[in-house]
Amino acid sequence: MAEIKSREKFKSRFGFIMISAGCAIGLGNVWRFPYITGEYGGAAFLILYLIFLVIFGLPILVMEFSIGRAARSGAGQAFNTLEKPGSKWHLHKWACLIGNYCLLMFYTTVTGWFLAYICYSLTGTFNKVDTSEIPNIFAGLLADPVQLTLFMLIVVFIGFIVCKAGIQNGVERITKWMMTALFAIMILLCIHSLTLKGAGEGLAFYLMPDFGKIFDGGWQKVIEVCFAAMGQAFFTLSIGIGSMLIFGSYIEKERALPGEAVRICALDTAVAFMAGLIIFPACFTYGITPDSGPGLVFITLPTVFSQMPLGQLWGSLFFLFMAFAALSTIIAVFETIIAWGMDHFGWSRSKSCIINSTLIALLSMPCILGFNVWAGFTIPGIGDIQAIEDFLVSNNLLPIGSLVILLFCTKRSGWGWDNFIKEADTGKGLKFPKWIKGYITYFVPIFVLLVIISGYIPIVTKWFA
Repeated sequence: MAEIKSREKFKSRFGFIMISAGCAIGLGNVWRFPYITGEYGGAAFLILYLIFLVIFGLPILVMEFSIGRAARSGAGQAFNTLEKPGSKWHLHKWACLIGNYCLLMFYTTVTGWFLAYICYSLTGTFNKVDTSEIPNIFAGLLADPVQLTLFMLIVVFIGFIVCKAGIQNGVERITKWMMTALFAIMILLCIHSLTLKGAGEGLAFYLMPDFGKIFDGGWQKVIEVCFAAMGQAFFTLSIGIGSMLIFGSYIEKERALPGEAVRICALDTAVAFMAGLIIFPACFTYGITPDSGPGLVFITLPTVFSQMPLGQLWGSLFFLFMAFAALSTIIAVFETIIAWGMDHFGWSRSKSCIINSTLIALLSMPCILGFNVWAGFTIPGIGDIQAIEDFLVSNNLLPIGSLVILLFCTKRSGWGWDNFIKEADTGKGLKFPKWIKGYITYFVPIFVLLVIISGYIPIVTKWFA
């Protein structure tokens, strides 16, 4: 093992929990979770998601934190520090770097959409047009590369400014404020949604399980829903590409890591759950089908807000909360990339910020142009440029990276189970259950492989149909 160096630290345990939760909380919670829950039957899907979150998302999250804390480094040097001499586990650091870049290549653009929608809501744009014209507003945004680029650059600039200030003065301070504001806005929006006349019907759909909706389509439908729940539980935590590993490197050893991971999972799930409480009562109140798909947030809900009393206010607050959720992930992933440059190349924080923010801005342009100038470029079965980038991250780099981390922490050729358990259980609090070693070692890798395979089934089916 290499020598372990000194490291920047979080000022407080609260900061670590909120920043790690902020990394996990993002579009997967407030955009993907509500519409995919609607598509797969509401409460029954919610229960399956929670089960899969606990049985394999949580253990891998603990492993990422353990690697970071033991190595006192991000993905740029963590595997070099902990691996046995002559082994090749450190090659995964390049996949981590690529994964974080790929994520930000489209995440910065989508986050820019939320900033644009805040402006539209504050200026009353949705209230000034007929509801039939609202889809054209979103289409107009996507068709305008100048406007998309402007909002993307604002997002990159925010990430640059926050991360350049350092862990305590920048990332920790801003993210704690942002996450606190996020929860306050969500609670306010939840209270409002629960007062709508369709709240009872929406809550019944969301919270009363009807497993008949799953079994009605036969075993093929059951398998599809299980894979969807498995994938959502897996991707919501942002595990596999070092985005969580980096924050483990900034914390002390006073607390055992399983308890911290449980708290982060709880906050992550709470945001996704509250997003459903906000959206489904509004859908049933205004006659919107809950299975409206990805357009639920950008097309369907602006229509709802345009009809709602004080809709301009509620719409502005809703897209502000969406922007905060997305920006918390942007800042966390940006910090991962900056730390990679500092750890691997020995750059100063300022130099790493300048180089990486420039690269991220340039690499975000294909996604922007993919909605207009390069709109004709698609891959059959996957979609446009943004869908291709999302597919690379969600269906490949995240699950494959998680499999590498899982094997690194359980195999003798890697860091090994004993070293992992020692690090994870150091400190006060909940310990990692040692009796599930066999399950973690042999069954969780199978689950991860199934997630990877399931992502390719629709594509292969379309190619050979």
